[in-house]
Parts: sequence; C-alpha cells; structure tokens
Amino acid sequence: MSARGRHRTFDVGEKPQRPEDPEVRRANLRRVLRLFRPERARLTLVLLLIVVSSALGMVPAFLLRDIIDNAIPEANTDLLAALAGGMIAIAIVVGVLGVAQTYLSNRVGQEVMHELRADVYEHLQRQSLAFFTRTRTGEVQSRIANDIGGVDDVVTSTATSVVSNVTTVLAAIVAMFLLDWRLAVLSLILVPFFVLLTRRVGAERRKLATERQETMADISSLVQESLSVSGVLLGKTMGRGPELAERFRSESRELAELEVRQRMAGRWVMASISASFAILPALVYWAGGWSIANGWGAVSIGTLVAFATIQTRIFFPVGALLSVGIDVQASLALFDRIFEYLDLEVEIEEHEGSRRLGRDAVKGEVAFDDVWFRYELGGAWTIAGATFLSAPGTSTAVVGETGSGKTTLGYLVARLYDAERGAVRIDGVDVKDLTFASLADLVGVVSQETYLFHASVRDNLRFACPDATDAEIEEACRAARIHEHIAGLPQGYDTVVGERGYRFSGGEKQRIAIARTVLRNPPILVLDEATSALDVETERAVQQALDALAQGRTTITIAHRLSTVRDADQILVLDAGAIVERGTHTELVAQGGRYADLVARDALGLAGV
Repeated sequence: MSARGRHRTFDVGEKPQRPEDPEVRRANLRRVLRLFRPERARLTLVLLLIVVSSALGMVPAFLLRDIIDNAIPEANTDLLAALAGGMIAIAIVVGVLGVAQTYLSNRVGQEVMHELRADVYEHLQRQSLAFFTRTRTGEVQSRIANDIGGVDDVVTSTATSVVSNVTTVLAAIVAMFLLDWRLAVLSLILVPFFVLLTRRVGAERRKLATERQETMADISSLVQESLSVSGVLLGKTMGRGPELAERFRSESRELAELEVRQRMAGRWVMASISASFAILPALVYWAGGWSIANGWGAVSIGTLVAFATIQTRIFFPVGALLSVGIDVQASLALFDRIFEYLDLEVEIEEHEGSRRLGRDAVKGEVAFDDVWFRYELGGAWTIAGATFLSAPGTSTAVVGETGSGKTTLGYLVARLYDAERGAVRIDGVDVKDLTFASLADLVGVVSQETYLFHASVRDNLRFACPDATDAEIEEACRAARIHEHIAGLPQGYDTVVGERGYRFSGGEKQRIAIARTVLRNPPILVLDEATSALDVETERAVQQALDALAQGRTTITIAHRLSTVRDADQILVLDAGAIVERGTHTELVAQGGRYADLVARDALGLAGV
C-alpha cells in the first residue's frame, strides 16, 4: 500500500498520531529530502563554501604550531609576520564565506518553506466542503501556522548546519591525526557513546514534540472558536465565559508542562556530554605532558597547543550535530502531520478533459437526473432519486421540513458535493465534466449565512469580480438596494466591515452578498434561504433585491418562508430527500397534500421548514 493510501482525514476532536509503519516514515523522510531538489544549484554552491571554510578553518592550528615551535624559538620575525598574517587573512576569508553561506542557506530554506506552505494551502483549497464540515478550523490553522512554523528553523538552517558541522568535524579529525594519532584516538574514543545517548534523547523529544503540537492545535481551535465575534456572543449570552477561561487555562497549563518536559528531556545526558568535552582537553594536556616527561615519542609544545586548539574547535560542531539530531527527530513528527494534509484525497476533482461553457452560449437549463446523495457511505440518503428540470430563465422553489435535503440539493448544482448516483446537468452537460472556473462563472450562490472578509466594503465586493470598476460596484449595490446605506457611511465604500461583517445588520450583509453576486452576473442562481433569518421589513427589502437579481436567470430557491415562492414557475416539495410533490403554488394548494399543510403552518407562524 502506498503512503497516500495510509493517510486519512480527521474527525472533530481526533488527535493525529505519527504513523507507526516504518515504511511510511522512511517515505516521509525521502519526501523531506525531495523538498530541496529544486534548490540543487544553490545547495551545491553552499556545500562548496562549507567545505572550503571548514578546510581553511583547520589551517590556523598548523600555523600556530609553526609559530610556537619555529618562529618564536628562532626569533624569526619574518616567519612570525608571515604566519600571523596568514592567520588573520584566513579569519577574514572564512568570515566572508560564512556570511555568503548563511545568506544562501537561508534563501534555500525560506524558498522550501514558501513552497511547502503554498502547497498545503492550495491542497486544502481543493478539498470538498465535506472536509471542512468535519474538521476544526483551528486544526487546519495549526497545521499551516504551528506545524510548518515549527519546522521553519530546522528547514532553514539544519541542512547546511549538518553539512557544515560534519565537514568541520571531518577536517578536524584529519588534522588531529596529522598532528598526533595517539592524542586523536584519546579525544575521539567517547564520541560513539555520546551518539548512542543522543539517539535515546531524540526519541523522547520527538514524542514530546508531537504531544506539544497537538495541544497547540487544541488551543488554536479554542481561541478561534471562542474569541470570534460569534463565540464571544455565545459565551456571554450563555454565561459560559468563566468555563471557557478555565478550559483555556487547563490547555495552557498542559502546554506549559509539555514545554518544560521537552526542554528538560535528556538535559542530564547533554550536561554529561558537555562536561566530558570540557574534561578531554585536560586529559590531552596530561597525556602529552606525560609522554614528553617520560620520553615516549616526543610531542612538541607547538603540536600540543595546536592539537588542543583543534580539539576545542571539534567540540562545538560535535555538540551541534548531537543537538541537530534531536531537533531533526522532533521535527519529523511535524513533517508527518504536514504530509498527512498534503496526502488528503481530493474528493471532488476536475478531471482531465473538463469542458468550459462560455457564459454567452449558456441557456441556463438545470436538470437533475435520478440524483442520489448521502454524506457518509452506509448512511441515510440525503437526496433520494431527485429528478426535475428547470428550464432556462424559470424559477424553481424547493420547500420541505427541516432536514429534508433542500440545502444539499442546491449545493449539488454548484458542485460543492458530488452526486453518488445520477447526474446534475447544465445545458445537458454533467457538472462533473465542467471546469471549476466555468462552474463558478455559471452558478451564483446566495446563502443565509453571508460571509464577509475583514476588509472594506469595496474589497468584499471585488472578491466576486476583481476587475470591477467603481461604477459597476455602485450599480450592483443599487440593484441590491444597499447603495444608499453604504454611501451614507463615514468612509462610504471604504468602510471596513469588521470580522465577518459584524458592523452590518443581517439584512445589510445579505444585500451586500446579493450585490456581490450581481457583479458576477451568473446565468444560474441558487438562493439558499437568503431571507429566513430576517424580520419582515428587512425581508421585504432583501426580497426586492433578489427579485431584481433573478430577472432573466434560471433560479433555484431554497425556501423557508413560503410567501417568497408563491410566484415560482414550479415548486418541489422534499421529504427525506425525495421529491414527493411538484407543481405551481395554486396546483399544490388545490391538491391538499404536504405543500398545502406547509402553507397552512406558515400562515400560522408555525413553519419549521
């Protein structure tokens, strides 16, 4: 089974775990390496700079040996000047190379992070509406912000840091053996033991990193849900503010504990390693001095000092490599979570060969041909065998009890979901055979829950048509009966609507949404209970705007208040997803069936439709 096949989506409240399958882990590691493939040229240059810098960094130790053993004892000032000048020049060159290497490595890292963030966002944009209905918004935000942010430093610096430290260590080892192989063996004998200890520490930190990110996702979700305008209103009106604060405090405490545990994991091991690195130079001086004193293979003073200098230089990169290893292992859990989102199967895709219908050539006929749909396999059918035809330029109203499938039927026209059986067609073409761009251009949706971005009124309107002129925007707002209100605001069309448009009433937001749809000028409209939550006076204003919008278009209206659909060319009555009645208002009332009952209830103000 492929790596893709092992991934799945997550239900609300579910915490993702690292895949247990070693094959998946190895596959993900290979994917991390492939992220750097487009930057091969820059990475090659960085590698070259690192190798040159590491090699040059060892030279001063040999120059120092010659200064101590030759230049100073012989009082050779010319040689002393040359050797000291060489050390200065090398230091300057290494510094310049280090700056260049840092710039290139950070450029590579940020390019990789940019592509990763963009790929995740783009892939999530391709997910169906069903994914977002079963996944917490905070969880999605956490994957993009926290998880990708968590590997930012690792990706930006780790690759080059590993190469730099490895080359430095290798160069130092070579230099140490060139100076004195016995001292070299003494210095390196404990390194394998340190590596083994570090691997154990890395495994513990990796586990803690996963738990930490999951807790951060919970906190992000809680903040997003409870501190939005809607969340605050709900919390205050329900008197649940203290409970939410306590819940946040609990989650924050858990995060704090995890942070402490992660930072302290293996700290005693690392302290022991650091202490050993500090002790080893003393052992080298002791061994070298003891060999000189006993005449066991003379080690010159210069060699001893040069060796100690190189030994000191090797400790930092070895320690850095051990730390990097821990960071890399911890970051793999975050990469696994990121790849889980990248591997999510796209439920609704635009297949190769999809058609584009030109708006000018579209008549606007909408046909349902024995359409069946359900949200979960094995679950009850939400739409059961729906068949009907909306002729071009006509209006079709869909009514029924709450939960009868009215909204779902409208969503199928816009292909927010795909029919499991049957077909939804526009001018005889299955919507599955249309490009997304073409479908979005042909079908306009005005829903009850109007969403406005935290931007100006003008920017919210231009979201539907980026090329719209100010004159076209004002014309659309006049058609939606909202121009006068917007023009009367202190900043007019430049007024910021606030989060989700909370500076405007429900009726005002609805009319802005209608104006936004007017700008798109789609030949087919889906009006999803656009006036159900409005008072009578506001409903009248919005309904006038909707009537103006519907002129000359094929309209499918999801009706809550039956008074708004009396003039529809046909009315469909849904019951448990099935069309049980159809006809005009007059015909259906005369039948005395379900529709007549709904009309009677609506008249009494008891409608739950």
